[in-house]
Amino acid sequence: MEQNDTTTIEMSAMEIHKVAPPPHKTTLQKLKTRLKETFFPDDPLRQFKGQPLKKKLILGAQYVFPILEWGPNYSFKLLKSDIVSGLTIASLAIPQGISYAKLANLPPIVGLYSSFVPPLVYAVLGSSRDLAVGPVSIASLVLGSMLREVVSPTKDPILFLQLAFSSTFFAGLFQASLGFLRLGFIIDFLSKATLIGFMAGAAIIVSLQQLKSLLGITNFTKQMGIIPVLSSVFHRTNEWSWQTILMGFCFLVFLLLTRHISIRKPKLFWISAGAPLLSVIISTLLVFALKAQKHGISVIGELQKGLNPVSWNMLHLHGSYLVLVIKTGIVTGILSLTEGIAVGRTFAALKNYQVDGNKEMIAIGLMNIVGSSTSCYVTTGSKTAVSNIVMAVTIMVTLLFLMPLFKYTPNVILGAIIVTAVIGLIDISAAYQIWKIDKFDFIVLLCAFFGVIFISVQNGLAIAVGISIFKVLLQITRPKTVLLGNIPGTRIYRNLDHYKEALSVPGFLILSIEAPINFANTTYLKERISRWMEEYESGETKKQSELRYVVLDLSAVSAIDTSGISLFKDLRMVLEKKSLELVLVNPIGEVLEKLQRADDTKDMMGPDCLFLTVGEAVASLSTTIKYQIPTHV
Repeated sequence: MEQNDTTTIEMSAMEIHKVAPPPHKTTLQKLKTRLKETFFPDDPLRQFKGQPLKKKLILGAQYVFPILEWGPNYSFKLLKSDIVSGLTIASLAIPQGISYAKLANLPPIVGLYSSFVPPLVYAVLGSSRDLAVGPVSIASLVLGSMLREVVSPTKDPILFLQLAFSSTFFAGLFQASLGFLRLGFIIDFLSKATLIGFMAGAAIIVSLQQLKSLLGITNFTKQMGIIPVLSSVFHRTNEWSWQTILMGFCFLVFLLLTRHISIRKPKLFWISAGAPLLSVIISTLLVFALKAQKHGISVIGELQKGLNPVSWNMLHLHGSYLVLVIKTGIVTGILSLTEGIAVGRTFAALKNYQVDGNKEMIAIGLMNIVGSSTSCYVTTGSKTAVSNIVMAVTIMVTLLFLMPLFKYTPNVILGAIIVTAVIGLIDISAAYQIWKIDKFDFIVLLCAFFGVIFISVQNGLAIAVGISIFKVLLQITRPKTVLLGNIPGTRIYRNLDHYKEALSVPGFLILSIEAPINFANTTYLKERISRWMEEYESGETKKQSELRYVVLDLSAVSAIDTSGISLFKDLRMVLEKKSLELVLVNPIGEVLEKLQRADDTKDMMGPDCLFLTVGEAVASLSTTIKYQIPTHV
């Protein structure tokens, strides 16, 4: 049973701590600190401090060429494992390289070129010990779709190839520039929710595009959306080839089965790694023996033998296509960077070593710049532990001696390999976790997913990034403010909505602002604080005591600008007209410093207006208020 009494509250003596100003720093020191935390949060030069000149030169060479760091400690045992892993991943890289090149509407040989030179460059410059380099499905899809909107790969294949190499050059230039200028944080605008939705949507689009190969259709739509693709499939039923469908279905089931086995038993990873090459070999032998190319099964055809030809003379660095290749390069560059660095950091965390994100950007960027001059298109890291050098040597041997063997390889096998590879990009469990944790992030995920499958790959990504930025802006312009109350028997003040046992203190309106205060949110904060005051005046608390103090807890306010300072000045003037006082609690760092500089009359930062904790503020100021509150028995 609840009985209301009125009991006069006596505030016990409490020591009041002075709010200390931050250590003095000059404007130059502040600027230096801000620039360092923005561009050099990892302090990459710390290893050079206190070292003799000779040691600094060695460390500098190792920083630029990480191979010099791990090379001297390389052992024969590691060589044996690298040979095995290199050959294993090469068996996957060869069919995937050919497949992804076709996905980008490029000649199949370009996929193998892109699995030869870039890994060698990365082996010297890259900081990840477990990252294999080669073409990837998403970058291939985006590159091909963006260029195909302007140039036809069938009507003008030479120009299309030139634009692909040019886009690769600008992708590398963009990536390396981000690393050199320490601007890697730009790629963080691709949130986890955006990437999961984008990857899932792109995986479906990539898989649907393979229906052309899996069904044997010759006249297929050039559009990427799910509706035109499915429409093209069912309007071309007369072109379906039962021989192609049978072969594609059998090998697709085989590849999916081997993938399932490797997922269930990770020690058998070599089964799924070798399955694509085994499928290529078996299907090629079947086509050759049965002369299936004469019965509706299309094949790759002749592939040129030899190493990568020089292509620097094919780059379009000016002219009418310059904007197109720059735009394509930036989009594919961001996507390949995001995937490569994410994979590298994952394995670094598992094996307890560090991956420098900016060094990785420089390495991947220079790798693509060199690749664009050696007949390669956009590449990045995508696979697990492997020696890039062993893999590259294996690809080199293939290019020099084994190319004629691919003449009878059926295109349907390449389609099955691509479908198997991209299925892993659909992460349903991660999407479910996002749904449980943050519904707004899940909306971002859905926008990326549906934008990709119904509009286009690049537009779907742009929509998702735009919504993510809108979410950030919403958090900035509408900062959270909460009403605090006292937890009985303590000096602790917490959110009244969260802690039901907390009680409001008569005579005090105690608010906590939980965001930086700047020009974008000062108007909202002023209106919100005014509304809190109106609610107090019209609520039950007024019956106990008139409002005397508006207390703002600034513990969570990490930054403030001149507009924020003006907010407090204006708020103080408004309160004075109502015979109320503004009290500030625990302004930190630059917030306190700016408030002190702006308080010329010393009214806003006086001893009765500035406290270290809410408890101390209430204890000190409550002696001026005679009030009574209900006691619950």
